[in-house]
Amino acid sequence: MKILFATSEAHPLIKTGGLADVSGSLPNALADLKHKVRLVLPAYQSVMDKLPEKKAYKKVAEFSVSGCDRVYQVKILQVKVGAVAGVDVPVWLVDIPELFDRPGNPYLAADGSDWWDNGERFGVFSKVITELSMNRVGIKWQPDVVHLNDWQTGLVPALLSLEKTPPKSIFTIHNMAYPGNFPKSLFEALNLPWSLWNKEGVEFWGHFSMLKAGLIKADWVTTVSPTYATQICHPELAYGFEGVLQDRAAEGRLKGILNGIDSQVWNPLTDELIVKNYSVKKGRLTGKQANKEALLSDLCLYRGESEKKSDKRLANCIDKPLIGLVGRLVEQKGIDLVLEVIPELIEQSNANFVIVGTGDKFYENQITQMAKQYPGRIWVFIGYSESLAHRVEAGADMFLMPSRFEPCGLNQMYSLAYGTLPIVHHTGGLADTVVNATESNIKNGLATGFVFYDPSRHALKSTLLHALHLFDKKRTWQKIQKTGMEQSFDWKASAQEYVSLYTEKN
Repeated sequence: MKILFATSEAHPLIKTGGLADVSGSLPNALADLKHKVRLVLPAYQSVMDKLPEKKAYKKVAEFSVSGCDRVYQVKILQVKVGAVAGVDVPVWLVDIPELFDRPGNPYLAADGSDWWDNGERFGVFSKVITELSMNRVGIKWQPDVVHLNDWQTGLVPALLSLEKTPPKSIFTIHNMAYPGNFPKSLFEALNLPWSLWNKEGVEFWGHFSMLKAGLIKADWVTTVSPTYATQICHPELAYGFEGVLQDRAAEGRLKGILNGIDSQVWNPLTDELIVKNYSVKKGRLTGKQANKEALLSDLCLYRGESEKKSDKRLANCIDKPLIGLVGRLVEQKGIDLVLEVIPELIEQSNANFVIVGTGDKFYENQITQMAKQYPGRIWVFIGYSESLAHRVEAGADMFLMPSRFEPCGLNQMYSLAYGTLPIVHHTGGLADTVVNATESNIKNGLATGFVFYDPSRHALKSTLLHALHLFDKKRTWQKIQKTGMEQSFDWKASAQEYVSLYTEKN
């Protein structure tokens, strides 16, 4: 089967969040199942900078596409397989310099605001994907199915619905919080067919919604965990689209498929970014200890301490529980709850914390100030570091994910693989992947982490205290740790579920 996988980001080419992790690993998993996959994304400046040399890619097509009152010349650049480590399928880069040759974040300007022309950028990107899908650009490669991801590609199913013999379309929602809503004037400026401007098309309360275009017009709508597929049919997490989603669910066309993780990248036995490799069967306890020592030492040295002072602090911390958090510092992720409970936990326990992330400036400043208030108890890195994320997963004892909502979440699965017990709110994919350490679940060998059921500071604190209590019961802790590491969250089963949708008759 020929599969065109379209996305606005894919690791390791470019990453702002979980969409990139999925887009970087699911195509590889589909290729492992012997399908012919092409990954298409914009030729951002940072993507082009990652290519080792011009010989790493070649132009395979050139054509024109209309934008907002102008016509753009489009080049499709095919990246050779193997040119970028971790990318095992051919990549098509959509090269439109006026729209994508910009520094930094793919969606945000340097001041943190959305690029003023994001609607045009991804509207044109969707037009290009449509031309590729219909094999009209001279590449002579006709996909059987087009797999689209989030609002940046949501217009494609609507455009394909106007074609006589389109390929099947699958539209995956990674986060309903980003609806891709724009003024009606953008619809007009993009010169889109007026037959799409109605409540059964792209119109959403007088605005132009690219997300709605995908939700309504795709052959299948999927989302990234079974629980989230249920939750988005309710107003609390549907952002006004509950009616559309309820209709797709009633048609049997809405399905939750749990994301997998790239077990080549996130595997403590082979991870080159950690100091000592280990597995559930080999060196688990000594491996965790060595990585914890290295992480704490690195954090002290990063703070600017001398090695002598670092060694002394390390000796004081190594046997104490270390709680890690890597992620966006925003309210959705429950960072406000974390900030409320940390001072109390520092006063009432011997737990230490390491926090890595970036997000709202307010929370970044609060966390930085808190680290200064409690030196030696809290370490903070504002920013994103792939290597540090791996070292935290390997070196921490627990991993904190108190998200108010979480479509799937990947870090809790990384944590389970690395023997770092996750502490999560019961929502979305977190609910689907972590089994709470109740007395019964521990006794029956089912527990893999800690779950709280109300997104409040009180629930989070009591769950953290329960986890810290069990941390001192080494035999019980190691039993839970071992059970978590024995879970399998690779892409094999989930990729096969997608293939079943690709092949199902409309």
